[in-house]
Amino acid sequence: MAKRKRNNNGESAAVSNITASKKVKSTAPKSTQTPTTIQIVAGSYDRVLHGITATISPNDKVEFADTFLFNAHDSAIRCLALSPPSAPVPKQTQKVILASGSSDERINLYHLSAHTPSHIVAPAVGTLKASVQNSQNKVLGSLSQHRSSVTALYFPTRSKLMSSAEDNTIAVTRSRDWSLLSEIKAPVPKPVGRPSGDTAPLGGAPSGVNDFAVHPSMKLMISVGKGEKCMRLWNLVTGKKAGVLTFEREMLGQVGEGKFSSGEGRKVAWGATDAGEEFCVGFDKGALIFGMDSKPKCKVVPQPRDKKHQSKIHQLCYVQVDEKKDIQVLALSTEDGRILFYSTRPEDLTTLPAEKGKDTPLPSAKLIAIVDSKDGDEGKDAKTDERVPRIKDFTVMAVGEGAEKILYIIAGRSDGGVKVFRLPASNLTKTSDQVQEVGKLLGTYETGNRITCVESFVMLPQFEGDDELELEDFEGFDENDDVEEDNSSSSDSE
Repeated sequence: MAKRKRNNNGESAAVSNITASKKVKSTAPKSTQTPTTIQIVAGSYDRVLHGITATISPNDKVEFADTFLFNAHDSAIRCLALSPPSAPVPKQTQKVILASGSSDERINLYHLSAHTPSHIVAPAVGTLKASVQNSQNKVLGSLSQHRSSVTALYFPTRSKLMSSAEDNTIAVTRSRDWSLLSEIKAPVPKPVGRPSGDTAPLGGAPSGVNDFAVHPSMKLMISVGKGEKCMRLWNLVTGKKAGVLTFEREMLGQVGEGKFSSGEGRKVAWGATDAGEEFCVGFDKGALIFGMDSKPKCKVVPQPRDKKHQSKIHQLCYVQVDEKKDIQVLALSTEDGRILFYSTRPEDLTTLPAEKGKDTPLPSAKLIAIVDSKDGDEGKDAKTDERVPRIKDFTVMAVGEGAEKILYIIAGRSDGGVKVFRLPASNLTKTSDQVQEVGKLLGTYETGNRITCVESFVMLPQFEGDDELELEDFEGFDENDDVEEDNSSSSDSE
């Protein structure tokens, strides 16, 4: 009978779990009515590391508040990286590790709280900005793994930090004790068209890793470097080179890399469509998309090219728009303050007829949407030739699932402005002949510094721990307590 009783209890527990999960699913759409808080971190040329929280209400109103603001490095901050949040532990807050890289060869590490702040301190003076004080935000220390400027940072998992620098190395650091596990050394490129011998200055030849991207399987990595018209494939299992893909002259010419251009890759990213996985290599004025067979699949060349619209690319990434079909679109930011979204699906590619005596050009990816950061700029006329601040970096975060999936775009501009856009993911799945201007500007925050890099994440709900409850129940000291303590001390002395 005891066994049957235990089985019945187990069945009832299982049933209660099932019903609870059903309730969570049914109430999921209502979760969009709660405010969404985003932690934004911006690095700048002015060595300033600026933390901002953006609280977005259900009616699309944004409230900004300063989280931290200080000089983090001795020179310009070039890159940032955020780790996944720590595993949930009872009565403990979850944290995120922030890494910042600079031209001073150092990597600084910080702990950030992953939870939404409980309250925002309103400024006493109207001209000041609101602030948030969180004791969980702490400085961990700094790393000196490189001997030159740090160019890229990435957390493949919470336990590993990967970093690249202009010393032609990619370092793998363990976050448990911050010890160097491995160092991948890229070959130094041969200087072409530059002084050689005693006439070459120290460090005059271009060298260094511009960017790297890790495959989702954590077994492959691609990297691009300075002074090299090629891309390198690395085996992360063995830590050795797996292959080299050289960019042909005709291939580079189709993306705006002429005879006097460097021809080196600036950015790399992994992506996928319903046709399979792919990776993108970004150049100054265009990008090439390759299949898993390392053959060029299509090209991306931002249009138009004139004085008003500069086609230089600053940042690129893939955005997940459909989880069921595993469809992603390519997003990139340009010199003229735009974020362009391209579809690289085979049915969306267009091929122009070949000219006489020339090979057939590569197919072009389809431009499906544009987010213009000039929206909301006061005192500027879009029709004039006034120079528009460029988008140095941007991040895209998804909130919700299915038809209610919302994308929040955080764009950091060279004039110090951080803009927050709201974009339904369904706008990027609809393909039409006309390019749509999408994205609703929710708010702009002026940092006052020239932004170089941006990172952000959606914060978890507020942490309700025992410490907070004790502080709320605490009503201060009472004079009677002091009298009782005096009486107890006198009795002890007797």
